[in-house]
Amino acid sequence: MKIKTVISGHEMTPRQGEILDAALKVLIKAGNSFTMDHVAQEALCSKETLYNWFGNRDGLLLATVQWQASKVREPLLDLCVLDSISLENSLKDFAFDLLSVLTSKTSVALNRAAIASAGTNNAKLGAVVLENGRFAMGYRLKPVLEAGRKANLLNFRDSEEAFRTFFGLIVRDVQLRLLLGEEIKLSANQVKFFASLATKQFLKLYQINA
Repeated sequence: MKIKTVISGHEMTPRQGEILDAALKVLIKAGNSFTMDHVAQEALCSKETLYNWFGNRDGLLLATVQWQASKVREPLLDLCVLDSISLENSLKDFAFDLLSVLTSKTSVALNRAAIASAGTNNAKLGAVVLENGRFAMGYRLKPVLEAGRKANLLNFRDSEEAFRTFFGLIVRDVQLRLLLGEEIKLSANQVKFFASLATKQFLKLYQINA
């Protein structure tokens, strides 16, 4: 089944996806100084196309970061048949996607560019990455955690606190080590293993009658 990618309320076409991939390459190289001209050259399209589809530079910047974040799929959970197995599988899938994206070369370079811009007069990239990265992941997963609590499968006081715990178990120190230049290459099987481990550790902490 083809997965639809929606950015800012609009479904992306394959061509728009190609342009956003090109914009990611430019953003990684140029950071906050990237321009519509640079993206048009990289994507082999006109600036008019970029303005028509994304509005302006800030709109393109937002869509580009959201495009990368969209690779972490929305957790799928049927509340009508919610049980411990379906909850665990949903958490594992989320953990796998998140760890896969955060350890990719694209995300590492994007986060390095965002960190470099922090504390400067041109820190918009950092704010955009934070809102559409870490915060967006919380917005996606917390409803799943709250549904688990409502179904008496999970026990926690605050969903944000529970999400932070799960996020930390997934990412551990890997992202920091990558940002600081350590060469870490995780295979799909390794990512799957660590995603499963993080989920089991999280459920050990929060699952009722675990």
